[in-house]
Amino acid sequence: MIPLMLDLAGRRVLIFGGGDVGARKAAYFEREAEVTVISRSFAPALDDLAIQREEADLSTLEDEALARLLRDTFLVVAATSDPGLNDRIGRLCADAGVLFNNASGEAGNVTIPSIVRGQNYLVAISTLGKSPAVSRYIRMRLEAEYADLDRMIDLQDEMRSALKDIEPAQERRSRALWNILRDEEIWGMLASDYGRARAMAMERYLHA
Repeated sequence: MIPLMLDLAGRRVLIFGGGDVGARKAAYFEREAEVTVISRSFAPALDDLAIQREEADLSTLEDEALARLLRDTFLVVAATSDPGLNDRIGRLCADAGVLFNNASGEAGNVTIPSIVRGQNYLVAISTLGKSPAVSRYIRMRLEAEYADLDRMIDLQDEMRSALKDIEPAQERRSRALWNILRDEEIWGMLASDYGRARAMAMERYLHA
């Protein structure tokens, strides 16, 4: 597998299963795609999500009926409590050429990662299903240790634009930006005063 960032705007994501697992998957996609959850019942966690619901007893549906549900779908997540049913949905997705993630059962061709998201960045973490706890641990460490990453990205963007105006050599511009990234005092200042951090970066690395 390889990681990709996909634009799912206008794409249909279909989630089979409306329990707690299905709700977590729906929450993952609901800001980015058109999400439909099909289930016999729906967890309260789905109530505040911008999704569509379709009520159905999936265990009673034949393959033909399940296959009809896959039409015009970009990605399917099987999140029912029945691994056998999830696997059957996965085989139908393979036949239809639909991307598939299996929450419980035979692995599909899509892994849903743990993510760290800021205003300016998105980091995806996966252990390929071997240890969700490790993915969660890495996410928590990144969130704790790089709480000011958004501010640093803003600062880098501002300094990069300023350097283009005053420094013609690409190598020197890159070195200045790396020096700002490695400056622990600037990182510390970002937490409380962006303006002072900006002034420090300019004094140390743009006017040297």
